[in-house]
Amino acid sequence: MASALTLVRFARRFPAKSDLIARLLGVTLAVNELIWWTYRYSTEGFRFPEGLPLQLCDLAVWVTVAASLTRNRYATEFSYFAGLAGAAMALLTPDLWAPWPSYPSVYYFVAHGMVLVVVVYVVWGLRVPISRHALWRFFALVNVYALLIGGFNWVFGANYLYLCHKPVSQTMLDVLGPWPVYILLGEVVAFAICAALARFAPRPPKAS
Repeated sequence: MASALTLVRFARRFPAKSDLIARLLGVTLAVNELIWWTYRYSTEGFRFPEGLPLQLCDLAVWVTVAASLTRNRYATEFSYFAGLAGAAMALLTPDLWAPWPSYPSVYYFVAHGMVLVVVVYVVWGLRVPISRHALWRFFALVNVYALLIGGFNWVFGANYLYLCHKPVSQTMLDVLGPWPVYILLGEVVAFAICAALARFAPRPPKAS
């Protein structure tokens, strides 16, 4: 977070450079993701259905890239909630499948950390506001996405979004009860976190 706040201060002090920094951050995040998937497919091969970038954090990465490159209002709103709530939770309770400090584990923290940095920079450095209805749009989109991924899981026997069972490593889901209780309670917890984020989000200026 210190690096994100430093970038925000720099953007506000030198606004002429703010767009360039945003583009550099977005390109860096995208390149980091492309390197990861190239490495993964080159070492593991293409595995279906579990080897696809369908987790919510995968989606958050590319929406955050779009937000940093375009300042698009809707991309920024989605990345604000998915980044500050989803990526932050992933950093606090990481689901690591490789030992530290192997590349997969390093990538995990770099990718989620960069999403946080880019989101903070776009929202507060570029001053892209979050509307009062953004929370409801975000939650509607996430639930539609979960329904689609749930159908994919059911057809192909996958476990994206952890809709079928909890991750092997310890996460916050462990305190939310068995399946499917943890899904319902997780929805409540996620909404509460996003509602708190919405409360402190910068708002668009009121029309005069």
